[in-house]
Amino acid sequence: MTEAPDSAVGEREPAAARKAAKGGRAAKSAGAAKPESRLALVRRARRINRELAEVYPYAHPELDFRNPFELLVATVLSAQTTDLRVNQTTPGLFAAYPTPEEMAAAHPEELEQIIRPTGFFRAKAKSLLGLSAALRDRFGGEVPGRLEDLVKLPGVGRKTANVVLGNAFGVPGITVDTHFGRLVRRWKWTEQEDPEKVEAEIAALFPKSEWTMLSHRIVFHGRRICHARKPACGACPIAPLCPAYGEGETDPEKAKKLLKYEMGGQPGQRLNPPADYPGRPAPPLGAE
Repeated sequence: MTEAPDSAVGEREPAAARKAAKGGRAAKSAGAAKPESRLALVRRARRINRELAEVYPYAHPELDFRNPFELLVATVLSAQTTDLRVNQTTPGLFAAYPTPEEMAAAHPEELEQIIRPTGFFRAKAKSLLGLSAALRDRFGGEVPGRLEDLVKLPGVGRKTANVVLGNAFGVPGITVDTHFGRLVRRWKWTEQEDPEKVEAEIAALFPKSEWTMLSHRIVFHGRRICHARKPACGACPIAPLCPAYGEGETDPEKAKKLLKYEMGGQPGQRLNPPADYPGRPAPPLGAE
């Protein structure tokens, strides 16, 4: 079992730093000189994906779950909050209501109190009660493995459905969350804002087999390096391929201080990764 050490980026950082200014300016000037061809865009997008696969070979869903129902519920709760906050909340939630049948029978106020830390708890409780009842009444208490069924559940859109399909059923899907949309626009893969249009355009750039892992890699990169307000450009392994290089901190040492989670020497958002997960982080100092 290997860990995801700080050196996952650190070992690549000097090369990225040396090439970043030249590569970033070249990408910008090339874009200014003439529009990027479709072929060039596909090649650049796929190269970025390959580079991210080397940086994040352990990319995974950062919500804790043990079965499709837990992943579905956790994903609904993750709206407008962090995965870490959800992971801190779901153990108590699933201890009280481990199945759709039990959650559907929950008293609304009691359910609201348990999920209150995730925010928007009244609306989320309504969704959880509704989807649990639908699973009980229409699907025999099982989470369906088809997108067309999942999106009919209360509180479940395409993003949530693709998370569940890709990670609980092995059905490829692109998950367009805030990080994903922000990065693919920053990389000029699309100019679309509507999540479904973003999903369609990015899906056309990659083989279907890459969709789920591509989503994880991009979200990982957005959370750890390519932040919304202060991207760590000087510590970014794909800087030479990024047309937005220079929007963030370009000095390698200053950029390194902006890195988050395991890239910055801190644990990630998942509190209970599988025991056999190759990128499982080391426990905090003092923990058993």
